[in-house]
Amino acid sequence: MLLSGSDIIVKTLIEQGCDVVFGYPGGQIINVYDSLYKYQDELKHVLAAHEQGAAHAADGYARTTGKPGVVIATSGPGATNLVTGIATAYLDSVPMVAITGNVMNAQIGTDSFQEIDITGITLPITKHNFFVGNVAELADTIREAFRIAISGRPGPVLIDVPKDIQMAKYEYEPLPPVMPDEKTAAKDIRIEQAAACINASERPFIYFGGGLIAGDAAEEMLTLAEKIDAPIGCSMMGLSGVPTDHPRFLGMQGMHGHYASSMAMHNADCIIALGNRFNDRVTGNREKFAVGTKIVHIDIDGAELCKTVNVTHGLRGDVKLTLQKLIPLVNQKKLLKWEQLVNRFRTEEIETLDNRDGMTPRNALLTLNRHLGANTPVATDVGQHQMWSAQTINFKTTRRFVSSGGLGTMGFGMGAAIGAAFGTKEKTVLVTGDGSFGMCLNELATAVSENVPLVILLMNNGVLGMVRQWQTLFFDKHYSNTILDRKTDFVALAKAFGANGEKVETVEVLDEALTRAFESNTPYLVECIIDKDEFVLPMLPPGGSMDDIIVKVGD
Repeated sequence: MLLSGSDIIVKTLIEQGCDVVFGYPGGQIINVYDSLYKYQDELKHVLAAHEQGAAHAADGYARTTGKPGVVIATSGPGATNLVTGIATAYLDSVPMVAITGNVMNAQIGTDSFQEIDITGITLPITKHNFFVGNVAELADTIREAFRIAISGRPGPVLIDVPKDIQMAKYEYEPLPPVMPDEKTAAKDIRIEQAAACINASERPFIYFGGGLIAGDAAEEMLTLAEKIDAPIGCSMMGLSGVPTDHPRFLGMQGMHGHYASSMAMHNADCIIALGNRFNDRVTGNREKFAVGTKIVHIDIDGAELCKTVNVTHGLRGDVKLTLQKLIPLVNQKKLLKWEQLVNRFRTEEIETLDNRDGMTPRNALLTLNRHLGANTPVATDVGQHQMWSAQTINFKTTRRFVSSGGLGTMGFGMGAAIGAAFGTKEKTVLVTGDGSFGMCLNELATAVSENVPLVILLMNNGVLGMVRQWQTLFFDKHYSNTILDRKTDFVALAKAFGANGEKVETVEVLDEALTRAFESNTPYLVECIIDKDEFVLPMLPPGGSMDDIIVKVGD
């Protein structure tokens, strides 16, 4: 059938299984929006308040579904407003397709109104990007973008479409949705060598990241753990990969990780790393990390092997397929001494937990836990509340923790929570802080307008808590520009947007407020007042190692 380029864009998105897109219209993408109007019964468009929020919404949708999130924006500032969202997705390996409009081909390079080289700008933060100069290539370019986004290590892809290409006509023939590239296991010899290393181990520790979730390999990992009698820990990106209450799971590891998980990793003689990248938040001082420890690292992206730490056995391949080949080669073990040591770490961790009464961050999140369903997505912004959430919230279903890891994007949470709600069709929770919430709270308008089932737990301490914590511990309490003490009435603000809200100062009232929030049919904000001097602990100091871990104030 003969269609305009803009119709081809929308029809190809529908062809690829896309059910919702997020975006914001403008002059150089108006033709696509006219097509969205024509096909609105087949493809829903969510109008964000800002293109950054739209990008984060596409990200949240992708993280909770595993499908590419799609975001659409106009040229110039519309396109550049996507950059933070694209970079967030890139650093966390999230599949996304961003479609931007641009000025007509004849105007490219003339500095015409709202012209920008968005492909050049986003080159370092996309898996690939395309400038479509011929309408004949448009449909296949979109299909290729989807294939790239979901193949191998997932990531964002951008397609820039000049306005004359949107207006041009071409024959469109629908095709089946693209499939990801065929996955392969690591080489057999590498797997055999890794198995021998694991068989020689007396203190194995399995450490997984977001790659395990992307590779759908949790079942294989748990089978391996049972066979070799290994405890399990994860990076922040791995949270929700296995149920929090699994008996072998010690929780998140690293700078602000669980004490038992970090200590088990520190004392292991063999670390089996699955789909992670050993970033600085995990290793601390790399010269002191895993000294004398064998490391078996399995990752679909060979560039991650030996990138930051030297590994004994680097296995490039799909995590799931590689584990399926590895498991028959490892010996059944029962490691009583290792189990006893790990249990000692568990006991020591219990002794470090904050068991004070009152409105502490931990008590606030333990209260939230009582209201979460098995499938409830929890999105966070970035800061202390993010780490408290990672330490405390219980997850039962995979892909239910939505948080910016690699880029650490304050303002991520609001858009991401909206996208997660559309992706899962579940009531969604946003845990945020007053600093992060202030960055993208305009997306509350989107949540209200779209009637998103959203509960916002705003942990308000009146400061930029994480930076202030560092200033307290390492900068002689020089609180330079971290004391907010803003006069913003967040409850009144929520109501001005059309949401409901209330402010609480005790755990008992918080429990009642969350009951009302979860029963509400509209977005509901609960502002929870916490003390400005609350710390995230444990903590590794900058440049420190597990030998320097801080588990209580004064260490």
